[in-house]
Amino acid sequence: MDRAMIYVSLNNPRLGKPRPLPQVVLTRPDDPISRPLRQVVLTRLATIALLAFALLACSKPAEKPASNMAAAREAKKERAELRSNIKKIEPFFKPMGKPLSNDWLETHHEPGQTFEEYLDADPVKPTKERQKIYVLPLGKFNANQQKIIDVTAEYLKVFYDLPVEELTAKPLVAVHPNVRQNKLTKTRQIKTGHILNDILKPQLPNDAAALIAFTVDDLYPNETMSYLFGQASLEERVGVWSLARMDDNTDQRNFLIRTLKIAAHETGHMFSMRHCTKYECLMSGTNHLQETDRRPIDACPECTAKICWLSDVDQAERYKKLADFCRKNGLVKEADEFVKKAAAVNAEARTK
Repeated sequence: MDRAMIYVSLNNPRLGKPRPLPQVVLTRPDDPISRPLRQVVLTRLATIALLAFALLACSKPAEKPASNMAAAREAKKERAELRSNIKKIEPFFKPMGKPLSNDWLETHHEPGQTFEEYLDADPVKPTKERQKIYVLPLGKFNANQQKIIDVTAEYLKVFYDLPVEELTAKPLVAVHPNVRQNKLTKTRQIKTGHILNDILKPQLPNDAAALIAFTVDDLYPNETMSYLFGQASLEERVGVWSLARMDDNTDQRNFLIRTLKIAAHETGHMFSMRHCTKYECLMSGTNHLQETDRRPIDACPECTAKICWLSDVDQAERYKKLADFCRKNGLVKEADEFVKKAAAVNAEARTK
């Protein structure tokens, strides 16, 4: 009879010599001595096999739920559609040319950000818990300025397809070293870092996708720059912009358009959108009002794809809502442009 024994040593002197564990007996079928034990051995082997099978079954990676796989396929399809729409609306936008004197890109050498680069950057975006854009007026506003704020809040709602809530105005308190007098204009200016870090971040609502402040005070970021139209954080979901220069040498219509551009631009930064350098785009940097006036009221093809992705909005429907907003507020030319873009996107859908 062939047999094997498994021993264990516990290195315990009280146990004496190592003792055999329950034996696993290896037998030959023609061994008459082993026949009485054959049934017991087979039973034990079967038990071991069942245990091994159970362990393998438990260690098998869990398959992805069908719902997760469906969501992944839908996300892939959505991105493909957005990439396709980029080509369809390109004719409506001018490629970024060589910067003019004192333009933003003359002194700021930025790489830009494509739709693909945006997706790869793990951007800040609205979540189920953080869906709302809050608008906070800081300081005192006259009736016309307040109207501009109200209309701009409505534009942000349509532009980003997110609910917007305008908060009660609060005083803007700032003292040295967060206040200075501009050397050229002799006007009082407030440091944007003070507003972002000391005022906005501590009162950021839990359900805020972004908190945006308006002020009539002129702004500056640091001693190296004369002024800023606005500033926002790419990660902290707070931003501020000023009306102080928006009505310089212009009419009421352009005062509104300038404010819409700056507000939507700064909000884009809060969703991790960087300056656009590929097209003349609402997300392009601007150094002065003449440059702001050259920019469109809308985001370029690459930046529109980012907006539609982060808000999960149908692109053609978004354009139709933007057209309705523009008509309501007397921006007829801009409304016509949005209608044409919606038609271009829908034409692409009909050819599929």
